[in-house]
Formats: sequence, C-alpha cells, structure tokens
Amino acid sequence: MDYNKEFNKIIITETLSEIASEKMDGYLAHALCLDGSAEFDFNGKHFSFVSHDLLIIRKGELVTNLTVSDDFKVMVIYIDKGFVEHCTPQSNYGMKGQLALFMNPIMNLNQAQFNLCLQDFTGVKYRYDTKGFVFYEESLRCAIQLMILDFFDFHAWLYGENSLTPQFASIMTRFFELLDSGIYRKHREVTYYASELCVSAKYLSEVCKKVSGHSANFWINRYTALDISRQLRNKKNTFVQIADMFNFSSPAYFSRYVQNYLGMSPSDYRE
Repeated sequence: MDYNKEFNKIIITETLSEIASEKMDGYLAHALCLDGSAEFDFNGKHFSFVSHDLLIIRKGELVTNLTVSDDFKVMVIYIDKGFVEHCTPQSNYGMKGQLALFMNPIMNLNQAQFNLCLQDFTGVKYRYDTKGFVFYEESLRCAIQLMILDFFDFHAWLYGENSLTPQFASIMTRFFELLDSGIYRKHREVTYYASELCVSAKYLSEVCKKVSGHSANFWINRYTALDISRQLRNKKNTFVQIADMFNFSSPAYFSRYVQNYLGMSPSDYRE
C-alpha cells in the first residue's frame, strides 16, 4: 500500500515561483537558498534572499515583485499550517519567532547552521519520498519537529533566548488568530480585541509591546494596511468597493487612512 499517495499536507519543490499563489494558501513556506539570490517585497519591505539564508513565510500572499538570479537554487518545503502546528514542539518560543519572522522572514545562517538545516530539509524530503512505510505520517511529524527545533535554535542564536510566559503566549496567539481571521476589516479598535480576549485594552497593548516591541494598535493597522494594499493592486475593485469592504464610513476617510499607512493616496498607490 502506498501510504503517501494521497498525502498533500507537504509540498516539496525547487522553486519559489508559486509562493504567493492561491495553490499555496494555507501552507507555511520554508526555503533554504543553496546558491544565487532572489529579491522580493514582503510586508511592505524589500528583502534579498541569498546563499545560506533560511526563509520562513507564513503568509505567502504578502510576497510581491519576486525576481531570481540565473544561478538561483533553492529547496522549498511547504507544510499545511494545521499539520505544522501538530508538529511544533510545545514551547512558547514559537510565538516570539512567528512575530519576528513577520517583520523579517530571513535568517542568515552560518556554515554549521546551514549544514544542519540542509540535513533537516533532506531528512524531511527522505521521509516524504519513502513509499509503503506503515508509520509514514508519524515519521514525517518527527522529521518536521526536529527541523522546527533547529529553527528555534537558529532564531535564539540570532535574536536571543528570551522566553514568553504561558499567559503572554496564550494572549498573543489568540490575538493573532483573530487578526488572521480577517476581522480587522470590520473592527480596528483595540477595545474590541481586548473584549474578545477578556482582558483590558491597556493590558493587551502592554503584552503586545513586551512580546513584539509594538502595540496592539500597530498590529491591527499593519494587517489592515497590508490587506488594503493587496486589494488596491486588484484593479477590478473600485475605491468605493474597497472602502465598503473595510467598513470605512466614507471614501474620504478611506483615502486618509491609505495616505497615513501606505504613504500615498489610493490612486497613486494603484498606479
């Protein structure tokens, strides 16, 4: 019996070309640059992805303007978000890493870390390609968990090892689950999120500041601005339709919001 014939929770490829495609919605992207370089925009910033870099992106739709050099070589493992959560070790460190990678999805590895990461990627691919293994999915979980533990170690080496309290981790996890649901299109008040999380608005902002270095209001508007930028790039939507989509009281208010958070008017941004 072929135990991985219908297994679609992992996609392994040698290109980044589909990272922002609908096909990869719901997948977490992990990429290791083997040679050459790639350039792209993510979360409103420009990044260079070069040899020995590890790239981890949770929201591939935020990747735009991707270009690669002629000698670019990469190994990419897409993992279903639900499956990767089952594989992630029970550690609050993951939330800190998630926040940091949202701001900068690239980790620059030294030679020893690169060798270990390549070994992890190769190990996952080996387990993925193994045919007829009775404990196929279990072996994949173990290989992915080991890879994630190494990612945690890389991140701690680069940014420090400060851990989160269980309470802070729980609040931040639930806060980002609300944002990931797209509720910011209707609600952009910190008080709304605080109420949903059964804490005060002041406490939520304090937790966000301690954990991520940014306030709750920053994250709400960050998610909103990035979504609006995607909608503006889709020229099928009129400005009035987008304003309605995000529950703005008027097109003028929408225009002021775009000017404030994207640095230009809706019409200038669309051009």
